[in-house]
Amino acid sequence: MGRYVLRRLLQMVPVFFGTTFGIYLLVWALPGDPFAGKCGERDCPDAFVAAMNEKYNLDDTIFVQYGKYLWNLLQGDFGETFSGVPVSELIANSYPVTVRLAVVALLIEAVIGITAGVVTGLRRRGFLDSLVLVSTLFLISIPVFVTGYVLQLLLGLEWGIINPTVSSKAGFGELIVPGFVLASLSMAYVARLTRASIAETRRADYVRTAVAKGLPQSRVVGVHMLRNAALPVITFLGTDLGAFMGGAIVTEGIFNIPGIGGLIFKSIQSKEGATVTGLVVLLVLVYLLMNLLVDLLYGVLDPRIRYD
Repeated sequence: MGRYVLRRLLQMVPVFFGTTFGIYLLVWALPGDPFAGKCGERDCPDAFVAAMNEKYNLDDTIFVQYGKYLWNLLQGDFGETFSGVPVSELIANSYPVTVRLAVVALLIEAVIGITAGVVTGLRRRGFLDSLVLVSTLFLISIPVFVTGYVLQLLLGLEWGIINPTVSSKAGFGELIVPGFVLASLSMAYVARLTRASIAETRRADYVRTAVAKGLPQSRVVGVHMLRNAALPVITFLGTDLGAFMGGAIVTEGIFNIPGIGGLIFKSIQSKEGATVTGLVVLLVLVYLLMNLLVDLLYGVLDPRIRYD
């Protein structure tokens, strides 16, 4: 298991440097004035441009700039916005909300999606199977922002069950409906993916052997079928958690959630290069860690993978 983990960690190194350098290049090396519009309608004074160039190391080559950025990053310094606010402070204010929203969405996606997929995979062509197939097709066909606005209108404005928008504290209770909206599309895919995997695993020889030995159905399903059918579902859930933790611009916008998605959108609009770079580098790290977690789960669920 140690060599398996070490191989996965070594694979992350070139991916990290390649993606972060690409991001840095796109933000800071494209043609154009990075300080355009920062001084209103007039051009920025030469003294201001010189000070900004020195602050962001723009007089150095792109490789030196990237090296200095990485060195600061290793010390926990994500840089500063043009107005002098530390990017790490913006992340510290927004990211806990996004993490809570991602956890709520993943729980809803996993619990409802896997349960629906297992039940319909075991009882295909019944009423419940048809109901799940129709409802998941319905969710897949509707854009997420429509689901969000409909639930906000009905549950928040018409029936008064929830607040139409989330407060600045954004507790777990307030994030259930936004989490459902965020997870709705992926939940439908997880249900269909689990259904197909369970139906395929059900015909396997080892499952028929387990049934012939008289094992309880709960053990046949939980140990022999679900464990082997879980690999594609775990892959999907792992990448989805990375996407959720990267922020959900649409869902956060509908429910006024002060998360990382809205911060990215505002930073791109205001051309805050340091903020965009810091946030995207953070998202790269999140995706890499989620993929490492998925790879480790592979090794636990199917030990043969560790020896490939």
